[in-house]
Amino acid sequence: MKLLKHGLLPIVATLMASPALAQAPASVTVTVDTGKPGAKIEPAVYGQFAEHLGRGIYEGLWVGTDSKIPNTNGYRNDVLAALRHLKVPVVRWPGGCFADEYDWRDGIGPSAKRPVRINRHWGGVTEDNAFGTHEFMNYSEMLGTDAYVAGNMGSMSPRDMSQWMEYMTAEKGSLAEERKKNGREKPWAVKYFGVGNETWGCGGSMRPEYSADLHRRYQEFVNPPAGKKLIKVASGSNGSDYNFTDVMMREAGSKMNALSVHYYTLPTGKWDKKGAATGFSEDEWASTLGRATFMDELITKHEAMMDKHDPEKKVALYVDEWGTWYDQESGSTPGFLYQQNSLRDAEVAALTLNIFHRHTDRVKMANIAQMINVLQAMILTDKGRMLLTPTYHVFDMYVPFQGATPYAADVKGPTYEKAGFKVPMVDVSAARGADGKLYLSLTNTDPNKAARVTTNLSGNARGRILTGPAIDTHNTFEQPNTIQPAVYSAHSSGGKLTFDLPAKSIVVVAVE
Repeated sequence: MKLLKHGLLPIVATLMASPALAQAPASVTVTVDTGKPGAKIEPAVYGQFAEHLGRGIYEGLWVGTDSKIPNTNGYRNDVLAALRHLKVPVVRWPGGCFADEYDWRDGIGPSAKRPVRINRHWGGVTEDNAFGTHEFMNYSEMLGTDAYVAGNMGSMSPRDMSQWMEYMTAEKGSLAEERKKNGREKPWAVKYFGVGNETWGCGGSMRPEYSADLHRRYQEFVNPPAGKKLIKVASGSNGSDYNFTDVMMREAGSKMNALSVHYYTLPTGKWDKKGAATGFSEDEWASTLGRATFMDELITKHEAMMDKHDPEKKVALYVDEWGTWYDQESGSTPGFLYQQNSLRDAEVAALTLNIFHRHTDRVKMANIAQMINVLQAMILTDKGRMLLTPTYHVFDMYVPFQGATPYAADVKGPTYEKAGFKVPMVDVSAARGADGKLYLSLTNTDPNKAARVTTNLSGNARGRILTGPAIDTHNTFEQPNTIQPAVYSAHSSGGKLTFDLPAKSIVVVAVE
């Protein structure tokens, strides 16, 4: 009933009946092979990234106890509730490049006595360290998520890293007593620890050989208490630098539990002029989706390098930074990386998550960049106001895929081609959820043409659809519900489930 109040069903009906869709829909067939299950989709594939960058932490997660914005112990209530709804499995913090200059001792003790530093990487603004170890770890518990702490291998010693871990996890000893004095009696659970970040760039401009040597050294001193398990994550490649992965695995593969890779989708592929978040052309729609689907080739080639040294797949691949990166919004603070989020971002999210579902034997975690107010965010805030982005809605629709068992899905149909880029018109992912239901996601990448998808499945299929009238349909603080999911159901044709997909749409259903 809530969807009807927002008028979303009439919007979908209008899209289905629009002149652009009056032409015959493209014919697509999908065959799901439930006899070929893959490795489980780890919930951590739906992980988030929260860096001390722009308004991601301050105003995003944290407003402080003195704020007029409704909060609990300084954490804003509306954001916390929205994130809980997503069942966020893991959050990576404090960076990113911020982590490479971060001294964990700056963020403990009485807030008024914490030092003020310059955030050199992100806008040159001051960082008062009001949000530190206690604030993050306590927030992780409130959110019900696992903590992924990124350690500073770029500018601190192994001893510093070791002591940070001890401070967070020790039952006894001087650092445990210091933690207790600062307000936390029992140790926190740290499941993941990043041994450095982007060592090829802001984390030290290292050659892979040197990065591998430093990883071997630092990881030796990062250990949890006896009987506790810690997943140690090595800093890996920048995009398609497959040699970096090869060297890291060859020289340090036995000293890590996971290796990271970072990849961002830029409409133009150029860092000096990336393209706008809204008001873009269909050429940029196509180039963005095309560059997003490069993730599949990227993972495949990194996996091949890992297989050379680890054929048993003991080391996981973590895509712990991914998402769209546009020119930041005009008028926003330089270096804050604030951008709008449109239907195009929703399509990128769906296509990327589907790719992760196809690589579950290696890809065990992914962290979209970033959670709030930065890059491809779940949530945008403006002081006391909050809105949910199209990307948030995709993550919401995809919640049943967390912990699900994926199946191979063969798709036969046309491609969408524009501006030299070519992607499948319809992309599909299928999986058996933890609740025993079969879930199916279908994404129509063509912004102009509908598709009729005939499957080999039978029964009933109900779920939700996300679409909009324009390729850059987005929510604003004045109109926060312009785009959000509406109810959707498939129909049966000849005993087989058939899906009518409007142009530029994403559908997720449960098949029963």
